[in-house]
Amino acid sequence: MDALKQLDTWPVRTAAAVVLGSPGTAVQLGVAGDPTVRFRLASVSKLMSAYAVLVAIEEGALTLDEPAGPESSTVAHLLAHASGLAFSGDRVLARPGTRRIYSNTGFEELGRHLERVTDIPFDVYLTEAVFRPLGMGTAVLDGSPAHAVTATLADVGAFAAELLAPSLVSAATFTAATSVAFPGLSGVLPGFGAQHPNDWGLGFEIRGIKSPHWTGATNSPETFGHFGRSGTFVWVDPAVNVACVVLTDRDFGDWAGAAWPALSADVLAELAVTGTA
Repeated sequence: MDALKQLDTWPVRTAAAVVLGSPGTAVQLGVAGDPTVRFRLASVSKLMSAYAVLVAIEEGALTLDEPAGPESSTVAHLLAHASGLAFSGDRVLARPGTRRIYSNTGFEELGRHLERVTDIPFDVYLTEAVFRPLGMGTAVLDGSPAHAVTATLADVGAFAAELLAPSLVSAATFTAATSVAFPGLSGVLPGFGAQHPNDWGLGFEIRGIKSPHWTGATNSPETFGHFGRSGTFVWVDPAVNVACVVLTDRDFGDWAGAAWPALSADVLAELAVTGTA
């Protein structure tokens, strides 16, 4: 795929990317870089941790509306960054369901809650519920559920393929997770400023009408995914059944704010020309 050649011009030492399409089952449309190099995923880890929580819900270990954090914030509040918890630390800045406050602490609360109700360490649950079934053999969580997964492009590509054609959770659960939770909440999208509304699903950021944004201007409002401060992102655009994964070894900054939307737009344009998307 020609669009992926622009990774060679980015100010990074190492980068890898894959574009997947799903005519029913996910297929690789383009790849760049070494799929076996391990990268820090940073907040892309939240997608995988959220997926483990969704599996736990499917298994009956949790429910979305059960209290799991401060001020009786629920599993759903924590997944959707609507609990009122600060980004870090244990401060509560708002009543649950009233503001979208992006929170690493919220995902750490989720991890502790899952451990309490299942008596299984969160890293073990994540491995058994997500990594192992998807064949993500080198993916490891070593620390916070919010940001501490390391994995290869091959691993993250396998996860993106699952997001195109879910097999670990039901269609109803997946639709709920990738639809806006607690609609209308405003908040700050890290790196891109205040957004009104700042749409989020259950662990998945929803593009909506956000501007500026890290995906392309031609990505549909239904696009969902996440980016990581370590220079990584995953998005899925359900309007065209395409997923894009990019992993780098340079932290997010102005370079990414310019390069990522351009790449995303070029990927979609190239697929449209070829009739793939």
